[in-house]
Amino acid sequence: MRTIDKLVAPHLKLAPVLVKRAPSLTLTFDDRRKSRLAATLDNGEEVALVLPRGTVLRDGDVLVADDGALVRVVAAPETVLYVRAKDALTLTRAAYHLGNRHTPVEVGVDFLKLEYDPVLADMLKRIGATVDQVSMPFQPESGAYGGGHKHGHDETFAEDYALAQQVFGEHHGHEHSHDHDHDHGTHGHSHAHASHGHDHDHAHSHDHAGHVHDESCGHGDHRHHAHR
Repeated sequence: MRTIDKLVAPHLKLAPVLVKRAPSLTLTFDDRRKSRLAATLDNGEEVALVLPRGTVLRDGDVLVADDGALVRVVAAPETVLYVRAKDALTLTRAAYHLGNRHTPVEVGVDFLKLEYDPVLADMLKRIGATVDQVSMPFQPESGAYGGGHKHGHDETFAEDYALAQQVFGEHHGHEHSHDHDHDHGTHGHSHAHASHGHDHDHAHSHDHAGHVHDESCGHGDHRHHAHR
């Protein structure tokens, strides 16, 4: 069984004839966002898909097998909700409410497309949108559901996302690490002083000599001598 483990970078321009001759791999959106998958090419060959985690494949992507052969990705038709509206405001409201629910959505000039969900269909109809259940390829906005996978179809988004992740990591990650280490340091420090430093200071304020001579006696005797 061949393993498909590389995605051709979008800036690498392959000869159209090579891509056209490559066997195709037709996948639903759910399968296109899996980095590990046992699949069957459209010519019947069974293959193993092993890609970097977070990769989300799109229609037209070109993959490379472990023997150097090319494989072309095709978005499979699947049951989706095709959403239209009588005006731009209603369609915008529909997009807003779907976004509020973190729903993967394909955005067109005058339509929205999402995976079939009767509850969402009812919600969209209530705000005035027209909703049809159809069988079509589904390609939601790239990047938002793929863990920051950089993709040629949405280069700007991916670069912005990567920058945001870097900044978040530098600040939040650093602070978390710092706080974590600091807490441990403080924790150890407080243990060291709970039996010595704190009572030591307390004894100093009352009877330094008593503290020095009876330090080995334990906390009970130590405090007793300190408060004479």
